[in-house]
Amino acid sequence: MTGEEKKVILASSLGTIFEWYDFYLYGTLAVIIGRQFFSAFDPSTQAIFALLAFAAGFLVRPFGALVFGRLGDLVGRKYTFMVTILIMGVSTFLVGLLPSYNQIGWAAPVALIVLRMLQGLALGGEYGGAAVYVAEHAPVGRRGFYTAWIQTTATVGLLLSIAVIVTLRLSMGEQAFQTDFPLFAGLQGGWRVPFLLSVLLLGISVYIRMQMNESPAYRKMKEEGTQSKAPLSEAFGQWKNGKVVLIALLGLVVGQAVVWYTGQFYALFFLQSILKVDLLTANVLIAWSLLLGTGGFIFFGSLSDRIGRKPIILGGCLIAAITYFPLFQALTATANPTYARAIETVKITVTADPATCGSLFDPVGIRTFTTPCDVTRRTLSQQALRYNLAPAPAGTPTTVNVGGTDVPVANFAQAIGPASVAAGYPAANDPAKVKVDGFFSALGNAQALKIIGILTIMVLYVTAVYGPIAAALVEFFPTRIRYTAMSLPYHIGNGWFGGLLPATSFAIVASTGDIYAGLWYPIGFALMTFVIGLLLVPETKDRDIFTYTN
Repeated sequence: MTGEEKKVILASSLGTIFEWYDFYLYGTLAVIIGRQFFSAFDPSTQAIFALLAFAAGFLVRPFGALVFGRLGDLVGRKYTFMVTILIMGVSTFLVGLLPSYNQIGWAAPVALIVLRMLQGLALGGEYGGAAVYVAEHAPVGRRGFYTAWIQTTATVGLLLSIAVIVTLRLSMGEQAFQTDFPLFAGLQGGWRVPFLLSVLLLGISVYIRMQMNESPAYRKMKEEGTQSKAPLSEAFGQWKNGKVVLIALLGLVVGQAVVWYTGQFYALFFLQSILKVDLLTANVLIAWSLLLGTGGFIFFGSLSDRIGRKPIILGGCLIAAITYFPLFQALTATANPTYARAIETVKITVTADPATCGSLFDPVGIRTFTTPCDVTRRTLSQQALRYNLAPAPAGTPTTVNVGGTDVPVANFAQAIGPASVAAGYPAANDPAKVKVDGFFSALGNAQALKIIGILTIMVLYVTAVYGPIAAALVEFFPTRIRYTAMSLPYHIGNGWFGGLLPATSFAIVASTGDIYAGLWYPIGFALMTFVIGLLLVPETKDRDIFTYTN
């Protein structure tokens, strides 16, 4: 690898690390941010609106892919790179400066949502540019290895955000971090500091990118006068290109996205929200698995240069789909063994007139449940208590039996906790539940080490499907529409199918009463990608991306 090639990878990777760091900050701090900007509502509604604002960033990513992909094909990769990182960096910095709802009223949440959408738009243009820029600099036969370095950036960005947040929380104390730490101009809360610190990363990233040259493939195309005058209509308005976009989306990206979000996000959500592992412990365990598994991106990217992109990505999807159930069951048994025994031995039955029991599917958390059947089942799901629904004759009042004891439906939310503990579910301070006090203390805890091993397996699945994906997408499309055409399927797959996975999977859990039922979402889409990819996706590793036209 030459010095110039190292600079190309460094410039692309550093900028993308920064972008992912910014994006993850909000997701990690969503509950705290909800209290600051949606304080006009009750706590549960605050959290819902905060998560909806987070989802807005995912939903606009494909539009960012269209806007900046077109710009990248019209005026160049380097210029577009600079625009996306500036928008992302300034938007993130401004989140740290936003006054709260108590200070400026409704202007606060409106401004927050606007900034989140700007972040999503910028991220929609960033990844495609980084992948195309590196791939078009890479030597023949090494594109998988070179672009795999970009794939590590999402993990590194997540780790960086976790490190900054955990360090500040421990050093400041939780109260100061959330509300009390004084800054300036009436702003308070240590949670703002990670957003404000991002301006340093922005300065470094912009400086490095200013030193870079345009990609050789784009320069060659421009010199020959063969660049597209209308990349959007050429990429999506012509069936010969449009069908390739669809095949890339359904036969590669959707499966990659659900495996990626399951291994890095849903696993964290599962530990915290279902297994009730505390915030510090869950983040430390995930962080160790990411550190141990991240080298897999480079390994699988390099391997794809030798055996092909298709077998590695599709193989990762298939293995993940086959093994998710036993892996999450092992995670439950290890992280919270008392709970694992309880869901198998403690029988909870909701008996109700079927006419009073509706669907609990609520992926965005905005529905209101009023019937006793729905309210009790919703409460059981939120507390991760496994239950069965038994039909009763019409007009029969709803009853709930926990381990042989009837629990009154009136004030059910208050009564179910003590009743479930009495029946065998763990108390909040159950000593059998995994707990670590710091980052390195996890290495001396056998229970934590086993969990790290399980999580690392899932991270390796992530690296298998994600390591070669950039090279595969770049090779799918000709230079004249490459930035536009590859960015859209990537961000639809990862922004919509992947980004909405945690909320949708938890909604499935809530609607069924089965803590593992949410896994059917990633398993179904991973298997769909395996079948479509096997039948329709061509192998692309030997394509000459300078001359390829479809």
